[in-house]
Amino acid sequence: MAVGQNQRNRKNDPMLTKTGKARLGPLNLAQLTKMLETSTKPKDKNKIQRALNKLSPAPSAVVA
Repeated sequence: MAVGQNQRNRKNDPMLTKTGKARLGPLNLAQLTKMLETSTKPKDKNKIQRALNKLSPAPSAVVA
C-alpha cells in the first residue's frame, strides 16, 4: 500500500489512488459486489454501494 511511503519509492498502480485507496470506477458489477461482501468498514461499504448504484441504475417505470 502506498500510505506513508515516499512518492519516489511508490509503485504506480492504476487501481489505487495516491493515498493507497482503491479506485472503484473501472470495476465491473461482479467485482464491486465481491468487494462489498468482503468489506468490513461501513464507510467503505457505503462508497461501494454508491458505485454499484451509479453503475446499474434502477429500472425505470414502464408506462403502458
